[in-house]
Order: sequence, then structure tokens, then C-alpha cells
Amino acid sequence: MPAIQPLLYLGPGDVERWLPMGECIALMERALRDLALGRAVQPLRTVMRLDGRPGLLGLMPGQVAVPPAGDGAVDGAADGVADGAADGAALSPSVAGLKAVSIFPGNRERGDESHFGVVLLFETETGRPIAYLDAATITAIRTAAVSAVATRLLARDDAGELALLGAGVQARTHLAALREVRRLRRVRVWSRRPESARSFAAAEAARHGLPVEAAPSAAAAVAGADVVCTVTAAREPVLAGAWLEPGMHVNAVGASMAAARELDSAAVARARLFVDRRESTVNESGDYLFPLREGLIGPDHIQGEIGDLLLGRLAGRRAAAEITLFKSLGLAVEDLAAAHHVYRQALARGGGVRLDTR
Repeated sequence: MPAIQPLLYLGPGDVERWLPMGECIALMERALRDLALGRAVQPLRTVMRLDGRPGLLGLMPGQVAVPPAGDGAVDGAADGVADGAADGAALSPSVAGLKAVSIFPGNRERGDESHFGVVLLFETETGRPIAYLDAATITAIRTAAVSAVATRLLARDDAGELALLGAGVQARTHLAALREVRRLRRVRVWSRRPESARSFAAAEAARHGLPVEAAPSAAAAVAGADVVCTVTAAREPVLAGAWLEPGMHVNAVGASMAAARELDSAAVARARLFVDRRESTVNESGDYLFPLREGLIGPDHIQGEIGDLLLGRLAGRRAAAEITLFKSLGLAVEDLAAAHHVYRQALARGGGVRLDTR
């Protein structure tokens, strides 16, 4: 019989402690590489609109291979595929689970978070639950870490001017993540609420020792930038294709449903498009579906997945003047890889709160 693992609750502080950004970037590289190799199970998410309520409930299941105990959660993540990995290789050892998240965009107007949720982990020998983790903190960190992976692969090597459209949690974590992969010289931030942009600029300039400026408009924030991150709750475009300049790289992060988008159709059409998961994009991404329906792009506009770039199956940036775009939808395998790493660290260090008496 396999050893019974304890059931742990790991809150926001535990996740922040045991999921530092640099480690999470390596974890996301490994998860996306394994997904491209067939060493992960990634169904489409299910989203339910709450009856009579201005909110959604999303369920994101998946299964991902994990390093054997003692090998280190990020061993091999940056330097190559895990030993023995091959297309369609068995997921052993692995962890399964799901993220359940509520999405109430109106919360932001009340000064509250728009997303709440949990990540549930199950071991795959007997199906026992092993962990219950705060999803908001995992999502904040792993989403930015994936954008950092895409930026490392697609942005110019000398990219140092960052524009953030949005001044919330994801803006904060994206700034921290992109500092891991590029030497940033200056940051400009824009928000529909100017006071939020000013507050963000002051706090993050002090935190990072960088010039961070509140821009008066989205166009002013984007002008002259090398990397642009759209991290808003917008349902209509906040980034126009007319603003894009040669050599820019864009991480489109905020819109994650077919009926919402942050980029206008011209912006998508002007850029070489890479995605986290092709199946998810063609079913769930308004940033892709709107220009597709308008006839400005075709299905072949998707160049490939980030995992394909990590495996060397296709080229990323081909020229300094090229405009590149990464459309991030967020995947369960990313949540599960991050959550399992936190769980493993907690087991090793005696952290978390036990929820069982076994």
C-alpha cells in the first residue's frame, strides 16, 4: 500500500513563501514543455454563469507529471526535458486536481478582489485528496511567470521599456516576473482609475528601485515600449493595433472568455500569435475569435504553443522589427504544477495546516 499523505491547507502566506517567482518561472517552463510532449491532461474549462448574479464559476481540471520525490521540483526545467520524457509518455508520477474559481469583476469597484477560489490536489495512486490551496495567490504568481516565459522567448534581448495596462494584482506580479527575464529600465502604467495607476507607480518604484510612471492614457503608456502587458478586467479593447510599433512584444493576459477581449482586431492581425494552448484559444479566447470572425486572420494565424518554442519545434522572434503576441488564457496544468511544488515544500518544512487526523 502506498504511504498515506497528509491533507494540508495552504493559505496565501504559504503560497507566497514557497512559490518565489524565479522558481515558478522554471516550473511553468517544465509544465508547458510537458504539455507539448503529451505528459499532461488538459481538458477545456467549464464556466457557469450564476443565475441572477453578476458573476461566474469556473472549473479547471487537469493532470500533470511531477518530478519523483527528492529530484527537486524544478530540476531540468530550464535545461531540457525531464529524463525519459517522450511524446505520449505515461504520467508517472503525477498529480491530478482542479481549480474552482469565482469571478466577480464588479468587486474591483468596491475595492475587493475579482477572483476567489481554491486549488484541490489529488494523488493518483488511490485518488486521495492531499491539498487545498488558495487559488488567488497561485493564479497571481503563475500567470505572471508564464508571461515571463513567453517574454524570454519572444521579446527582443534588449527590451527594457515596459508598459502595463492595468494596475491591479496582475500588474504587480507581472512587473516582478518580467524583471526576472529582462533588464527593465523604465515602466509606465495606465489604469481606467488614474488614482490606481498613481498608487501603483509610487509603491512599485519604491519596491523595485525602478522609474515607474503613471501614464495619462493607454496610448501614452504603450508609446515607445518594448514589452506591453494587458492585465485588465476589460471586456472591450484597451490596446489598439495602431499603437503597436516595430519590435514590440505583447502579453495579452486579462480577457479569458470568448465574449471579452483586450486587443482590437488590428493588434492581433499585426502580430505573430503564440498561445499557451491551441485548443483553449480556439474555444475560449475573444482576442482570437473576434478578428477571426471579422476575417482579419485565419486559423493559421496561431503560430504555435509556448511549449513548441521551449522544445525548439518552431522559431520565436525572427527579426528585431517583428511584433510578437502571446495570448495567455491560463491552464489547469500551470495551477497544478505550482500547487504541487508548494505542497512538496510544505511537507519538507512542516508547513501548512493539517485537515485530517490520519
